[in-house]
Amino acid sequence: MTQHPTSATTPTDEPTTTQAYEVPRQPTTDEPPSVVEAPKGAKPGRDRYLDLLRSIALVRVVVYHLFGWAWLTVVFPSMGVMFALAGSLMARSLKRPALGVIRGRIRRLLPPLWVFSVVALTLMFLGGWDPAKDPDHSGTFGLVELLNYVIPVGAPPFPWSIGSKSGLLENTWAVQAAGPLWYLRAYLWFVVASPLLLWAFRRVPWATLLAPLALTAVVGTGVVTIPGETGNAVTDFAVYGGCWVLGFAHHEGLLKEIPRYVSVSCAALLMAFGIWWASGHKGPDGWDLNDIPLAQAMWSFGFVVILLQYSPSWQELPGRLAKWDRLVTLSNNRAVTIYLWHNLLIMATVPLIDRLYELPFMTDGMVSALDTTYNLWMFVLVWPLIGLTILTLGWVEDVAAKRGARFWPDGAKRTGRGRRG
Repeated sequence: MTQHPTSATTPTDEPTTTQAYEVPRQPTTDEPPSVVEAPKGAKPGRDRYLDLLRSIALVRVVVYHLFGWAWLTVVFPSMGVMFALAGSLMARSLKRPALGVIRGRIRRLLPPLWVFSVVALTLMFLGGWDPAKDPDHSGTFGLVELLNYVIPVGAPPFPWSIGSKSGLLENTWAVQAAGPLWYLRAYLWFVVASPLLLWAFRRVPWATLLAPLALTAVVGTGVVTIPGETGNAVTDFAVYGGCWVLGFAHHEGLLKEIPRYVSVSCAALLMAFGIWWASGHKGPDGWDLNDIPLAQAMWSFGFVVILLQYSPSWQELPGRLAKWDRLVTLSNNRAVTIYLWHNLLIMATVPLIDRLYELPFMTDGMVSALDTTYNLWMFVLVWPLIGLTILTLGWVEDVAAKRGARFWPDGAKRTGRGRRG
């Protein structure tokens, strides 16, 4: 995939469930998308395995954007996993009229984006950025591009440098804040294309499943070059299109019809090819698959096949995983909020930690220790900031889903007038 802006060291998914465990019911046009239906042959109801995968993917995204460790893209390809889960949920929802489903998905996505956009653009304008005078986004076209902060059909504009390096925030903070928005653009186009993709999948499943990999081999290797953000959008669609359609295959039960040893063996071959290709086409950050579209597509596709082939369709988290149930529920209910805000919150940890240097008892040894462990303190501090953002802004996801606002929807039982999250 074409490289996107990353974090200070260097691109959720859908709003989710109203309950930790939901009793199967008749779907409505506003049904929460994470109330999933198990693949054919499995028990209906919630699929906590998929919820767990989404939570792991979100944590991995935050860690990657904070530390910039390239090997994380190999250990767990979060974006491929998130697109596959979203594809599975979309296939389930398309049992209802397609137009209503698309409208509902877009409605769930836009209000959280609007809140983020208001904050980000306000900070940019206060910092002196004028899109009409920005050489990268000049004139009337630059102003029109601002509409991508309202409906993410394309790449939103932002200044590559704003303020000063000695300012409250690093001068690249706008790049970091806008970086994750590529995912919303790709997600929106996948949602719009899903009725056609699902129609094609049900008629020619294998051709539809493998077509994105073939397209990646064309646009992601330089055989055909599409300039600018249009090229980035097409490459993103190709790289992760296979994972999205794998979500269809999971929901439709196609993966379960294939002997496990066959699917795992084929997946391993694709992953091996992806690693081989990456070894000869390393980007500026080495093994970071985000810079190597074909390797990313192959590795993510194979990885997702294995995850979904072994999908146990849990209705409850088993054993020791049960202690993480409330956090898994919370992160699924606030996936959009976490994904939208995490990069900006990572940047916000810097001025907070820098205040420690001003403490009167800081000796040279303590300053040296803080320098050495700076990123670790960022990691520790970003989670309370994410929690605070969930409390203050997460309820927008509920409003977007046309349900009552909840401040901490972790599935815990409430007393008195409260209810299960």
